[in-house]
Amino acid sequence: LVLAATALAAGRDIVVSRGEMVEIGDGFRLPDLLVSAGARLREVGTTNRTTAADYAEAVGPGTAFLLKVHPSNFRITGFTAAPDVGELASLGVPVVVDIGSGLLAPHPLLPEEPDARTQLTAGAALVTASGDKLLGGPQCGLLLGREELVGALSRHPLARALRVDKLTLAALEATLTGPGTPTGEALDAAPEGLTRRAERLAALLDAEGVDVRAVPSEATVGGGGAPGVTLPSAALSLPERYAEVLRTGTDPVVGRLESGRCLLDLRAVPPADDERLADAVRSVGRR
Repeated sequence: LVLAATALAAGRDIVVSRGEMVEIGDGFRLPDLLVSAGARLREVGTTNRTTAADYAEAVGPGTAFLLKVHPSNFRITGFTAAPDVGELASLGVPVVVDIGSGLLAPHPLLPEEPDARTQLTAGAALVTASGDKLLGGPQCGLLLGREELVGALSRHPLARALRVDKLTLAALEATLTGPGTPTGEALDAAPEGLTRRAERLAALLDAEGVDVRAVPSEATVGGGGAPGVTLPSAALSLPERYAEVLRTGTDPVVGRLESGRCLLDLRAVPPADDERLADAVRSVGRR
């Protein structure tokens, strides 16, 4: 996004909704990042409601592009409004969409999460995204969009400083062309299968004297994508004391505390690791 702002908007205006002036990880704020590129910000609308007319009124000779930012780590609900990319593209100014999470195509479990394909089809000139998060690959930045714009950005001097190394490129290629990622497998795991796994592990550990039971759970997508979205899941419920011991064990396991119990949600555990998880729980019982 900084590369796009530097190459396309240095000394010019970027029009952005006040409701999308977000702070991302580690305290970095979107307005500061854009201003550091030499762009001028034209804030429009309000925190909860911004219309296409707000953007249209701000467009002028100095406008470089309209920016839409997905608030991927929080959600505003209630009396809200925001124009879609198609409405903004009709204003005759390039639209840059920062989808954040790296979702490349629509996902049936995440209908409200913006994806690159849909935004580009709707008329976005450029889409910026992360290579990790929902895409599940290495930490890097992705630029997708019109050939002439992507080409211009790739030739900008700043692109040299921001380029990733060959290991990152290889990891990204493997993510896109190889087997499913852990993130994708966790998203697509069937609740019925998670319940069967939880019941099997609970029965196994209960027979060994562990205070454990299989319980329904709600898994949070998290990781900078799908804010507020939960998925039906199943978990092992253990006494609260297990939480700290599991975190600090030789094979660390991080659960969550809920209603005085330590929950180990199996949507976050690959099936191949079920026995390792059982061994980690057994190790607590021996202490």
